[in-house]
Amino acid sequence: MRMEVLQSQRVELMVGIAFALVAVGAGTAYYFYLSNKNKPKGCLDPENFKKFKLVKHTQLSHNVAKFRFDLPTPTSVLGLPIGQHMSCRGKDSQGDVIKPYTPTTLDSDVGYFELVIKMYPQGRMSHHFREMREGDYLAMKGPKGRFKYQPGQVRAFGMLAGGTGITPMFQVARAILENPNDKTNINLIYANVTYEDILLKEELANLACSFPNRFNVYCVLNQPPEGWDGGVGFVSKEMIQAHCPAPASDIQILRCGPPPMNKAMAAHLEALGYASQMQFQF
Repeated sequence: MRMEVLQSQRVELMVGIAFALVAVGAGTAYYFYLSNKNKPKGCLDPENFKKFKLVKHTQLSHNVAKFRFDLPTPTSVLGLPIGQHMSCRGKDSQGDVIKPYTPTTLDSDVGYFELVIKMYPQGRMSHHFREMREGDYLAMKGPKGRFKYQPGQVRAFGMLAGGTGITPMFQVARAILENPNDKTNINLIYANVTYEDILLKEELANLACSFPNRFNVYCVLNQPPEGWDGGVGFVSKEMIQAHCPAPASDIQILRCGPPPMNKAMAAHLEALGYASQMQFQF
């Protein structure tokens, strides 16, 4: 009789545990359901072009402008992972043209996104942006790109950017520095021909001022103005040694610039002992 009572109690205990586990599992699933339900869905489509309205065009210099596009609602997000890009489709006299761009905004900037574009004299997509007026629409699809980032995945980033190659670097830097749980340090070397060619001057200065111990910028100019106190010429191995984290398993060097610069930087990094897994080219 005592044995039957013990067996009955054991069965009741096991059933109770089973119900508890089911309840915990259901609660967890419901929590994630609510989290995903409340998280805005990104507006981009990786397979199909979607049109977004240009609402503000701000000329920053003779050949650089900022384009602000509205998203469908004030709480919509673009849905672009950190460091990835999207394809933009435009037209010129030769027909359709498609080129990748990285916004300078993040998904924390809800309701809109911005592109900073340098317009080249012979650039086909540059022609399209020069012709765009507020109220026009631009077709885009994405996200695209191999870069995947998780907060804290490295101790420090070294960034080698040239010209418009600053845009993915700026997006990654913003995402890191504006996340209070991410303590990654960033050292950026940014190369241009003239002082006027430097994009996002004010935004980079603000980050450097707000995070002086975690974000450092070293600008290099091929044709510097009088009194320039930054780097001069092309980015050298010595500059990389002085301004980027040394080779280690917990650092990564990101590079993005014109093809000749990317090739030169790859050679410098190899000579300095940075293994392939320590590097990434956008």
